[in-house]
Amino acid sequence: MTPRTHWLFGDQLGPHFLDPRDGGPDAHAPLLMIEARSVLHRRRFHRAKAHLVLSAMRHRAAELGDRVRYVKARTYAEGLAEAGFGGEGGGGGRLTVCHPTSRAALDLVTARDGIDVLPARGFLLAHEEFGAWAKEHGGDRLRMEGFYRWVRREHDLLMDGDEPAGGTWNLDHDNREPPPRGVETLDVPAPYRPREDEIDDEVRRDLDRWERDGEVAFVGRDGPRHFPVTRREALAALRRFIAERLGDFGRYEDAMLAADPVMSHSLLSVPLNLGLLDPAECVERAEQAWRAGEAPLNSVEGFVRQIAGWREYVWQLYWHFGEEYRHRNALRHRAPLPDWFLGLDADAVTANCLSTVLAQVRDTGWTHHIPRLMVLGSRALQDGWDPAAVTDWFHRCFVDGYDWVMLPNVVGMSQYADGGRMTTKPYTSGGAYINRMSDLCGPCAYRPADRTGEHACPYTAGYWAFLHRHRPSLSANHRMARAVKGLDRLKDLDGLLEEIAERGDRAP
Repeated sequence: MTPRTHWLFGDQLGPHFLDPRDGGPDAHAPLLMIEARSVLHRRRFHRAKAHLVLSAMRHRAAELGDRVRYVKARTYAEGLAEAGFGGEGGGGGRLTVCHPTSRAALDLVTARDGIDVLPARGFLLAHEEFGAWAKEHGGDRLRMEGFYRWVRREHDLLMDGDEPAGGTWNLDHDNREPPPRGVETLDVPAPYRPREDEIDDEVRRDLDRWERDGEVAFVGRDGPRHFPVTRREALAALRRFIAERLGDFGRYEDAMLAADPVMSHSLLSVPLNLGLLDPAECVERAEQAWRAGEAPLNSVEGFVRQIAGWREYVWQLYWHFGEEYRHRNALRHRAPLPDWFLGLDADAVTANCLSTVLAQVRDTGWTHHIPRLMVLGSRALQDGWDPAAVTDWFHRCFVDGYDWVMLPNVVGMSQYADGGRMTTKPYTSGGAYINRMSDLCGPCAYRPADRTGEHACPYTAGYWAFLHRHRPSLSANHRMARAVKGLDRLKDLDGLLEEIAERGDRAP
């Protein structure tokens, strides 16, 4: 009996998506990949992201050789038809596909006859396992810390018997150091960087042609590729991080340096989200490094928390909360994103922290989690931008951004649009936090301590304006009540609000 053809999406590129064990595809199944230009036509993605995804897909097809049929088409429907699976009602043969990572893709495959959806790959837990945990812990508010401890126990990660390694579950207090004084970069080995090849050149030529023909439009710059697009490259990046960079990761995990956007971060979110790496192998290698005495526990625990904790938590909540979650807007923020932000126009921005981070996104499509949350996300939250538009921007402009990644991260964590289903408070701050955790404030035209006047920091002023705007609801939040009471001490609040209103949506 001829095995059914298996369809690989562009974020299902690692060998674990072809493993026949535990409900996977048939071992010798012929494969189908579809490159649909309509994905790029519908939205204005970062140019580097478009290049990265297409390069990864075409590299995987080259590796698979004659086993795969690689179809380039305008839409997925046309690609399926060209491959012989587009008859009436989706007929013409049966396909299997691993559970897609977005609701739109899942709707696409479930709406057609003849496609069997296999269990999801690329994550630590099945949806059913998470559902059982969520039901047991009850309620609408499922906190990451409890989930993370449960995953550690279930997968025996950093455990000594029934207890966490080192006797402590959470070593965040060791992972919040500001950057060293007087340095422009951390003294750590450089991250792995791949070399481009003829497939990268081919993708770039196609993108150039599609832009010239008016089929697509992009934001950002497409410089040399910074991230892995093959399994071999992804493993090299993982090895480099574990062997040379993991040791310094923890202590400066939340720090920022203008000239060192990478710091000691792993840069593994891209190959993980393309499916080139499995999260289990990443956390297991990190734990092995600690047990061999090659990396400190605080760094290893911080890395494990990012993958087995936060990444897994976000993936599960994306499906658990349902499609309604996309439209949450508890703070009733409606302002559109300004053109300078949409266009990644870092040169229009005076505030050094925002200009620096926006330039990083423009040039590479990436910056680490603290600039995302406390510079980009905080600006959006303080200025009251529409959280759905903010989510879309992060999805389009980050090379590791997918719907499942950005929806909970932005709606829940960054913009507090869910009213606290994911987090216990809004994450925003004045300039003092940025000043403490970075070298970005020293050369800035603004002063982090100034709320009003020519040198007023837009983050300091924006923080107090945000608290004032949402005072009734935030007063009832036990983690925000004390900060809200601080409004009573401000003698310049009226002037502050007038200056913010006068700025409007101009770049700060």
